[in-house]
Amino acid sequence: MGLNNQTELSKIYLLQKQVRIPLFQNKTTALDELINGCIKEDRRAQKLLFDRFAPVMMGVCKRYVRQTEVAEEMLSNGFIKAFRYISQFENKGSFEGWLRTIMVRECLDYLRTEKKLILALDATDTTPEPVAFAEVNLEIEDLIKLINSLPTGYREVFNLYAIEGYKHNEIAELLGISESTSKTQLMKARISLQKLISSIK
Repeated sequence: MGLNNQTELSKIYLLQKQVRIPLFQNKTTALDELINGCIKEDRRAQKLLFDRFAPVMMGVCKRYVRQTEVAEEMLSNGFIKAFRYISQFENKGSFEGWLRTIMVRECLDYLRTEKKLILALDATDTTPEPVAFAEVNLEIEDLIKLINSLPTGYREVFNLYAIEGYKHNEIAELLGISESTSKTQLMKARISLQKLISSIK
């Protein structure tokens, strides 16, 4: 998969150099103003919106795809879709949550296409019991590394449930699995993560 869409997005950066008095002048510009500007396909508004949310959204993408280059591509593709459909944002929730959903779906679509989203199924799986985590002091970066080391299927369900806040029925719909499988994958992810944490105590 190439990075052709990055070229389209990079055009946003070039416009500011061509405009002496930008309509949107700083990062404190109201979000509603930026969204309205993006609906009108104003490149300056797109640039500021990208700058405001790209660091957080890059973190979202890297939780699902490990390679930085691929994560950057997912970020680019996600913003292109966001700009294309931004008029459909209805202010029923946070804009960041809406944008995050686009990024997550983009990453999951990539994993499906690359056949990397493989869920470990077990015919004997039952509804899981909660698994307690070991009490150990870990830096956020170290915890993220441990989560990223989980098998892909476990990692995606764990990210969706524990970090993104999706419910099991929503995860089931996103991944095309049953709710019980989502719960089982979460249990297995927690067990695996518990073992990894315990091993560094």
